[in-house]
Amino acid sequence: METRGIVVIGASAGGVEALRCIVEALPDGFPAAVFVVVHFPPHASSSLPAILSRAGTLPAVHPEDGDPIEPGRIYVAPPDLHLLVERGRIRLSRGPRENGHRPAVDPLFRSAAVAYGRRVVGVVLTGNLDDGTGGLSAVVRRGGVAVVQDPADAAHPGMPSSALANVRVDHSVPLAGIPALLARLVTEPVPDGDRPEVGRDLLRFETDITEMEPYALHADQRPGEPSGYSCPECQGVLFEVREGELARYRCRVGHAYGPESLMAQQADQVEEALWIAFQSLKERAAFARVMARKMEVRRNQYSHQRFMEQAAEADARAAVIRDVLRGAARGAPNPSSEEEPPLRRAGGEGD
Repeated sequence: METRGIVVIGASAGGVEALRCIVEALPDGFPAAVFVVVHFPPHASSSLPAILSRAGTLPAVHPEDGDPIEPGRIYVAPPDLHLLVERGRIRLSRGPRENGHRPAVDPLFRSAAVAYGRRVVGVVLTGNLDDGTGGLSAVVRRGGVAVVQDPADAAHPGMPSSALANVRVDHSVPLAGIPALLARLVTEPVPDGDRPEVGRDLLRFETDITEMEPYALHADQRPGEPSGYSCPECQGVLFEVREGELARYRCRVGHAYGPESLMAQQADQVEEALWIAFQSLKERAAFARVMARKMEVRRNQYSHQRFMEQAAEADARAAVIRDVLRGAARGAPNPSSEEEPPLRRAGGEGD
């Protein structure tokens, strides 16, 4: 009898506490392997395996590349590495970021869907933006089961809300109901029938991009159609991949975005450009004043006046940009920032 032996869970802001609540309620002898992605800053250290091991009876670890998959264990994505599932083993990859993150939720879900199809249970928990939506869609298209935390119950409802809006979800339940639901799903027999092949070639190709397989990175044909937008990370052309009403974007070298994540990255780009322009204008103003003082010492009144006017013009333009930046700080939080204010980025688990 074939059962669902693979559980993949994705979370972001608020995810550590949500995962702890789930793990502490999973029964001893849980018969499936559990794979977890929570967004981490690339240079942070993670104590999540220790937290989850203390919370429940299942051991949690950061796996090594090539480790065998064992039921009753929790595998946590290490910082700055995508966690991927192959048949019988685990892969880790420093492939291109997806939705601005590495590790990201979508690559884990997508790889599990390719490798195990109907035996996968995908779970999207609390977090902002839309990482996990594309991956959960892959799980469903390959015959797996989709579980989403009720957005009203989530500390940060963005990820669950995006999944519910774009994917045919099987179960949307409060956090407290997820452990019992998982315990039931992983012991139920998988329904008989043909293995769904919907989108398998595309999913495998995208998984190979994440693993940086040469044929995938250098292939002339890319999934989707040129979108007319550029990748915020490498400035390459983004290709739009449509799955029904769901649109995703991927560049030639593999950076990938959902719509909300793309807009958040574009907002970061705009802010970075504004800071560069602000700094350049302030430097121009300072240099013009230095030159004006030199001209004053030389009693060159014409040049002194000209440099002072240039300094004033640069200061005036810088003031406009400063007001834009200050206005952003006082307005809505930057959507790309999970938990910190918009003009100062800080690292931490669930970033």
